[in-house]
Amino acid sequence: MKLLVLVPTFPDETNRYIGNIFVKEQVKALSKYLDEIYVISPVSVWRRLRSNVNFKDYSIGDNVKVYFPTYVNFPPKGFLRYLWIKSEVKSILRVIEKEGLEFDVIHAHYSWPSGAVAVKLKEKFGVPVVITEHTSQTLRKYLEKRDSFIFNVWQKADAIIRVRKGDIGLISQAANGKTPVFYIPNGFNGENFRLMSKNAAREILGLPKGKKIILNVAQMYSPVKGHEFLIKAFSKVLQKRNDVLLVLVGDGKLKPKIESLIHELNVQDYVVLAGTRPHNEIPLWMNAADLFVLPSLSEGNPTVMFEALGVGLPFIGTTVGGVPEIIISDDYGLLCPPKDPECLAEKILITLDKEWDREKIRKYAEQFMWENISKKILGVYREYVF
Repeated sequence: MKLLVLVPTFPDETNRYIGNIFVKEQVKALSKYLDEIYVISPVSVWRRLRSNVNFKDYSIGDNVKVYFPTYVNFPPKGFLRYLWIKSEVKSILRVIEKEGLEFDVIHAHYSWPSGAVAVKLKEKFGVPVVITEHTSQTLRKYLEKRDSFIFNVWQKADAIIRVRKGDIGLISQAANGKTPVFYIPNGFNGENFRLMSKNAAREILGLPKGKKIILNVAQMYSPVKGHEFLIKAFSKVLQKRNDVLLVLVGDGKLKPKIESLIHELNVQDYVVLAGTRPHNEIPLWMNAADLFVLPSLSEGNPTVMFEALGVGLPFIGTTVGGVPEIIISDDYGLLCPPKDPECLAEKILITLDKEWDREKIRKYAEQFMWENISKKILGVYREYVF
């Protein structure tokens, strides 16, 4: 079987840019079972001019090829949506024709724009289309506004995968029952994210061995990741104990605002701003920590949750998106409502005092390893598409 994957953004060869790196990990897992995989991730003219990332075509192993054709995008509103799709389709067709690509199924990640592009390509090539919808806030907007454009895309697809179980019925209804919808969560690389010695990880990273380390890994581009509430919660934790260190891995336009809040609350001596780290270094940071906190205001199915569980790290999250569908027991972590620093502080203190069975957490997480998730995706290709 030959697969064409469409995705709005995709990591470069060196993972300097890591947007949608979970799709890359998924593709690598699927490549063990498929003959060829072609990943096409169109890059707009404006993005190519502004970015310092070199989006060059490359290969992954022997049977995965990644292409970054250039296209012109438009504001995704009204009739301009159709112009955007037309431009992307043309850029993808150039790759298909130039490289002589043949494929049996198209898997599009995100309904917009990749799903919309995929159903246009279906008209030309007559191959089935699978769409995975990853978003949370965007999906909610589609459903609340009854977005006829997106609903039409779903109805033209052959199967839809949703990473959150609770949305299956809503998407199925929006698709008028014409397209089967399946729950398949995100996953993690079980070889990279595995247990190792906490002290060894701290020694490599230069972190103190005598502190309790609270870790957060999230880019600082949007308030949706909840950094504000984590820092406020941490200031309350410091009122109870001072043997703690908060490590924030990530960067973005909100960093100055986050730094300002850290100083305003006078917790700067207990916070490490580690910046953006290479993805292959994240397992070290997770193994060095005592707990992971993701205080998001909205989520789909966060990959870092699976990665944290994969190294046996207890997870504190919020009751948003697919998080409560994964953190189903106090053996794996604790949950709070979003925007609730008091609850976060309480749960952090409880977690710090509790003896966690890291092996049990890892064992639970293994069902979400990409090698297991990829088999479920293959089941959709084989059972419901052909």
